[in-house]
Amino acid sequence: MRPLPHRPRTARGLIGALLTALATVAALVAAVPAAQADTLICDQFGSTTIQGRYVVQNNRWGTSAPQCVTATDTGFRLTQADGSVPTNGAPKSYPSVFNGCHYTNCSPGTNLPARLSGIAGAPSSISYGFVGDAVYNASYDIWLDPTPKTDGVSQTEIMIWFNKVGPVQPIGSQVGTTTVGGRGWQVWTGSNGTNDVISFVAPSAIPSWSFDVMDFVRETVRRGMAQNSWYLTSVQAGFEPWQNGAGLAVNSFSSAVNLGDPGDPGNPGDPATACKVTYATNVWTGGFTADVTVTNTGSAPVDPWKLAFTLPSGQRITNAWNAGVTPSTGAVTATPLAHNARIEPGSGQTFGFQGTYSGSFSRPAGFSLNGTACS
Repeated sequence: MRPLPHRPRTARGLIGALLTALATVAALVAAVPAAQADTLICDQFGSTTIQGRYVVQNNRWGTSAPQCVTATDTGFRLTQADGSVPTNGAPKSYPSVFNGCHYTNCSPGTNLPARLSGIAGAPSSISYGFVGDAVYNASYDIWLDPTPKTDGVSQTEIMIWFNKVGPVQPIGSQVGTTTVGGRGWQVWTGSNGTNDVISFVAPSAIPSWSFDVMDFVRETVRRGMAQNSWYLTSVQAGFEPWQNGAGLAVNSFSSAVNLGDPGDPGNPGDPATACKVTYATNVWTGGFTADVTVTNTGSAPVDPWKLAFTLPSGQRITNAWNAGVTPSTGAVTATPLAHNARIEPGSGQTFGFQGTYSGSFSRPAGFSLNGTACS
């Protein structure tokens, strides 16, 4: 059998092949979503939007020294923070990210201001990046007012001090201690001459946490510093630096306000807790791994989420990934990390764990998302 003759490719053929290859590469590049470029903000009160729903602000008001923040896809970092102010007075600034309204600057799509009596829950998640060569606090601010205010200063400010470095303290004086959200806090109250302030100070640094803002609001109402007829106007997470501060960061931030009557079981206010769970395992003698996907089948985001379930007798979790799972046996609860605390409608989050078992292997039962049974 005679071999087919080799036909040399013409210049036109080579150019055509090259153009086809370039078109393929261009299509592949176009198919890859471009990451949002970081945004540098150095204007005194400059701001920008992140995640399409939160506002990052420079908010330098206590000094004339330069300050710049860099807004990222999920938060911000303080890239320049020159100068210092006395530690027995007000800080230099409050670079922060917020949901709600701040001096008429309202975050996109926010449902704030909202009356406290009409809020079923306000889940939030925060992850901080700290530094050691500055004087500052890491403060999460919650603003309340008798009116649905979108400009100026609201009447009561709730400050959650996640961390403090250096000789600084909250406004007023310590009036006791309390437990909110399962954690212990020092409680300080006072006034800065413009608004009332109640501060909850952590006894040690909290680098990240998922919690319900309304737990702190209810404690504030209980202490007579707000009323259920008042309005939540904004929630903000950032830093108050007195000296330096470059390198401080909010690595990630999420905030949701679920409207509804928290006291009416017929109106839970959060339709997003309808859910479905898939549980995939790899089992060997005495051990197993499990990949768990929880899907939000409701119509609103779940943020943050907690998945509760009961391990069969004889099973023990030895390690987990993409979530914290505690305790290691019996009735356990999986809680998200900062980067996966939000589940959009129709979407899911996956976590996993490794464990041991004795006897015959079986799957858990009774999955529930934020207290609602899952299919």
